[in-house]
Amino acid sequence: MKIVFLDAKSIGDDIDLSEYDALGEVIRYDFSTEEEAAQRTVDADVIVLNKVQVNERTIGQARNLKLVCVTATGVNNLDREYLARRGIAWRNVAGYSTETVAQHTFAMLFYLLEKLRYYDDYVKEERYIGDRLFTHFDNRFPELYGKTWGIIGLGNIGRRVADIAGAFGCRVIYYSTSGRNNQPGYARVSLDELLEQSDIVSVHAPLNEHTQDLMNAEAFARMRRSAIFLNLGRGPIVVEEDLANALEQGVIAAAGLDVLRVEPMSEDNPLRRIKDSERLLITPHIAWASVEARTRLMHTICGQIQEFFGDSSSGSPVQ
Repeated sequence: MKIVFLDAKSIGDDIDLSEYDALGEVIRYDFSTEEEAAQRTVDADVIVLNKVQVNERTIGQARNLKLVCVTATGVNNLDREYLARRGIAWRNVAGYSTETVAQHTFAMLFYLLEKLRYYDDYVKEERYIGDRLFTHFDNRFPELYGKTWGIIGLGNIGRRVADIAGAFGCRVIYYSTSGRNNQPGYARVSLDELLEQSDIVSVHAPLNEHTQDLMNAEAFARMRRSAIFLNLGRGPIVVEEDLANALEQGVIAAAGLDVLRVEPMSEDNPLRRIKDSERLLITPHIAWASVEARTRLMHTICGQIQEFFGDSSSGSPVQ
């Protein structure tokens, strides 16, 4: 068996992939363009990738290909109809980063809610030295207890965030982007109700026809001026120009983003205008990337390959 990693750098250099060596010949490429992917997959039995597009252009000459493994939950980069016509199976991984993304959600929230950048700067700039009071009150912040937390997309990650928010004493409401998700124990509301009622709005939804550009100028206008918005779903769910305007005009209080419409960040991203870290926090798509989550992810994929070739007729793609 020949296993080809097309963009191994997307996993990080610190993750041990030696267990794959027991499965057969393993070739790892840091990155692959579409043209390089077409050449590198010609005699591969399995390809492992994150962002590389998988379609007739990239794997049309792959005569031995039997399995495509995506090191992520989302499979927007797969032409699944083409794979089906070719009889090529695919696998993705769900649930590996639930704890990590939930953790990062709260890290971003508390950074913004408690004005941590301001207070860190206050001390590091030595303004606390010789201050008359032991406490500095100039940048007020509220407590989380009693706030309403609205979640857009109550899947595995959304439910974990809801559980933690509840432990902090929040009232949790959610909006089902498909209109079909009913979760016992949580109050399902319309999008307008969620935006109007929530002190914190966090997005944990996939990108699809229901969520593309969901958070636009109209949506931000419905939010409270004191609200904090967090996007840990997918970048194109947010119209970034509209978010930039909402922050500049004080329509909402602050935003934290781990995902952008174009990644890495493009030079013309309108959010570059906002330099105030109390109002905007952007992290470079790291919410999923704890050492434990990435290790879990790659161990799971190795197991999927073993299972597939142990019985290539068993197992269904993770949905």
